[in-house]
Amino acid sequence: MGLLSVMPADLRPSPPAMPDEDFFRALEVERTRALVARDVAAIRRPHAPDYELISVPGRVMSLERYLALMAQDVFYASWEHGPMRVRVSPGMAAVRYQATITFPSGKVVECWHTDLYALQAGAWRAVWSQGTQLPQDPSPAVAARGGPVAS
Repeated sequence: MGLLSVMPADLRPSPPAMPDEDFFRALEVERTRALVARDVAAIRRPHAPDYELISVPGRVMSLERYLALMAQDVFYASWEHGPMRVRVSPGMAAVRYQATITFPSGKVVECWHTDLYALQAGAWRAVWSQGTQLPQDPSPAVAARGGPVAS
């Protein structure tokens, strides 16, 4: 019989507290600042080794490919975050927000950005990210609703 099974319930170690939504908002800001700064050590910390990005144009990139592209040249000039919505469950969290991403060429992309974080070896790491470009000229009705309504 294991030691924990014979310990009184009030003496057993409690599981770590679940981080709140603000923890994931801060983690996302830290993650994207590291991307803009091209700080490889700071980029690796919040990313899982098997991380994948689906970029706005629909390309799938591994973390290593993403880092290789950043090593070649400046990848992002700036990254602005809109209000973030966060869903948290044991072992997994999702962060979604509208981002304005500026590239060194001057091109500005406004997109939905979604990140999935997983608890891995005691640390929260981004495992998937996806950017979806916002419509260029949404109709006033669509913009007022915050997006199209599924039928």
